[in-house]
Amino acid sequence: MPPILVHRSTMRVIDGMHRVRAAVLKGCREIDVAYFEGSEDEAFVLAVRENISHGLPLSLDDRKAAASRIISSHPRLSDRGIAAYTGLSGKTVAAIRRRARADAPESAPRIGTDGRVRPLTATEGRRRASELIEAHPHAPLREIAKAAQVSLGTAHDVRKRMRSGLDPVPPKVRAADGETLPPAPPRRTPERLKSLGAMVESLARDPSLRQTDHGRELLLRLRASVLTPEDWARLIAAVPAHCTEGVVEIARQCAETWNRFADELDGRPALPG
Repeated sequence: MPPILVHRSTMRVIDGMHRVRAAVLKGCREIDVAYFEGSEDEAFVLAVRENISHGLPLSLDDRKAAASRIISSHPRLSDRGIAAYTGLSGKTVAAIRRRARADAPESAPRIGTDGRVRPLTATEGRRRASELIEAHPHAPLREIAKAAQVSLGTAHDVRKRMRSGLDPVPPKVRAADGETLPPAPPRRTPERLKSLGAMVESLARDPSLRQTDHGRELLLRLRASVLTPEDWARLIAAVPAHCTEGVVEIARQCAETWNRFADELDGRPALPG
């Protein structure tokens, strides 16, 4: 039999009580022991996890009571993390947490079983990603996602919505998180477009682009794609009514092409330093 697990500071058996009783019944005076160093709360979490993985399983009520105690002692541990320790579903743990915290809503991020800190809500993560994109527009999305503690797909969607002048948090996400605050004001797209023109001119001064055929081709295409508010007004007025549908379709297709180009470029592995 494997050694029993004992909390060293209190000498309480964490896992193996039935083995202890069996040894006593057999008249044994010794038993192999592995000691756990940690707090009593940590010992309790470990005891719950060990007792749902083997031996006599805990009842549903016991597991719910254990989840409630772990929520109290480890409030930053994620619902899924507690579910993994107690053998419950994440939704069940979330319901227990809501009842336990009804009068004290949380605002701190939570920690998963992998040790990573994650935002409490999807809204919070998207807001944080939008602030990072605003402050560091040239940063790779992977860095934005890591710093904001969101997925790469979420970071991409946030940037896409910001470029379209939309709130980075879709209404359905705010509703799912129970947010009642009004959405953030949309970004001022015309000002963004003006800054894009300056960015292109800055790239044009880079010899690694300016002095190669493909680099010059890229600069020409970028210059042609950046439209200022004045360009918009002038070009929209030049489109006859009977050509509108075709121009709209071409513009949308070009936008999708540039998005795919940006995604592939952004996902390219960084060159070794």
